[in-house]
Amino acid sequence: MLWVKSFHIIFVTSWFAGLFYLPRIFVNLAMVTHESERERLLLMSHKLYRFVTPIGALALLFGIWLWLGYGITGGWMHVKLLLVVILVVYHFYCGRLLAQFRQGQNSHNHVWYRWFNEIPVLLLLAVVILVTVKPF
Repeated sequence: MLWVKSFHIIFVTSWFAGLFYLPRIFVNLAMVTHESERERLLLMSHKLYRFVTPIGALALLFGIWLWLGYGITGGWMHVKLLLVVILVVYHFYCGRLLAQFRQGQNSHNHVWYRWFNEIPVLLLLAVVILVTVKPF
């Protein structure tokens, strides 16, 4: 089970790297003024999203494997699982935002994306505290 836990941590860390960086690219896309820069940022964001989606799936897969091995015990685990669901929704919402950028239909400014970019940081903070401290 330690191998499973190790791979879960590796894939979660990698997934979060993408969740931290993709909205940061959105900040730049919302501020872009030159078409060539817009195309470069769209390409970067598309490749990043395509790369981290299977990584997120692997993080979930190894997490489910751990869940099956250890079970769901404690209220902290239920809250953690709720936060993971929110992260999955956040991930796919990023895909939706990317599609809007690609279609030229972005409706948010760079300040909105700066705040949006903080959501995974707060969720990671909560998940790590829940897993480490197990407060309830």
